[in-house]
Amino acid sequence: MIAQRTLKTLTRAVGVGLHSGERVELTLRPAAPDTGIVFRRIDLAEPVDIPVSATAVTDTRLASTLSRDGVRVHTVEHLMSACCGLGIDNLIIDITAEEVPILDGSAASFVYLLQSAGIEVQRAPRRFLRVTRPVEVREGEGRSLKWARLEPYHGFRLQFEIEFDHPAVSATGQCVTFDLGSGQYAREIARARTFGFTRDVEHMRSQGLALGGGLDNAIVLDDVKVLNADGLRYDDEFAKHKILDAMGDLYLVGRPLLAAYSAYRGGHALNNRLLRALLAQPDATEIVTFEDERRAPPGFAQLALAR
Repeated sequence: MIAQRTLKTLTRAVGVGLHSGERVELTLRPAAPDTGIVFRRIDLAEPVDIPVSATAVTDTRLASTLSRDGVRVHTVEHLMSACCGLGIDNLIIDITAEEVPILDGSAASFVYLLQSAGIEVQRAPRRFLRVTRPVEVREGEGRSLKWARLEPYHGFRLQFEIEFDHPAVSATGQCVTFDLGSGQYAREIARARTFGFTRDVEHMRSQGLALGGGLDNAIVLDDVKVLNADGLRYDDEFAKHKILDAMGDLYLVGRPLLAAYSAYRGGHALNNRLLRALLAQPDATEIVTFEDERRAPPGFAQLALAR
C-alpha cells in the first residue's frame, strides 16, 4: 500500500520572513492520518488553525498567502514544496508570526528539517487527486501571454519555461522538466533559491515587501549580472526555482496530484487560478489509492527515502 506519511518527532527552526523581516519560530509536529497539513498561528491570544487548501489562498503577490477568519500566513510555498517533494501528508506547523521564515531562500533547509525529524509511514492509504482531463488557464496576449496547464499523467511531472529580459537570466537554462518519481527532488530542485532584481527592491519595500531579503537568502541581480559572490547553485537555477514554487503552490490543493503540469511565464497567482479551475470541474479529477504498490507511479513508494 502507498501509505500516508508524517514525521517521527518534532523539529524546529528560527529565521526571518522574506517580506516582513520579522523574526519567526517554526515548529513542525507529527499529525494523525487524514489531518493534512495545518498551519497554526500560536502567537495569538487564541491559536488559529489554517488547513491548507486552494480556496484558503487569499494573496499571491510574490508569494502564496493562506488566510482564515482574517488570520494569515505568508510565503508558505517553499515549505509546502519540501512536503510535496518528500511525500509528507500530515503535519502541524506551529508559527509565531505572519510569515514562514525564508531561511536560505530555497526549500533545502526545510528538506533537512523534515528528514532530520524522520519520516513515519502511517496505517492509512495515501489519497491522490488524479487529473482525468486537461485543464488550462491563460492570461494576456502576445508578449504578455502566460499560461499554466494540468493534464492526465501516471505520476507527477512538471515543466516550466521562463522568459526574462535580463542577460544573466537569459544565459541560463530557460526550460526545466522534473519528474517527482525520479526521487531526485532534494538534489535537483530543493536547493534552487528565490531571486530578485535590485531595480525592483525600492518599489517592493515601499509596498512592505522584501524587507528581510538579501544576498544570504536570495539570488540578487543588478542590470547585468548576479551579485551573489558564490554564483548560482544550478546552471538553470532560475527555472528550477519556478518548479520548486509550483510544487509548493500545487500541493496547497490538499492532496498529492497525479498529473503533468506545464507553465509558461506563470507564478503563484496563475498556479492558484489553475487549482481553482481544476476543482470547479468535478469531472476533471478523481480520488485514487494504491493498495498494490506495483500499480503506483514508478518511484512513489520510495519518496519518503528521497535524498
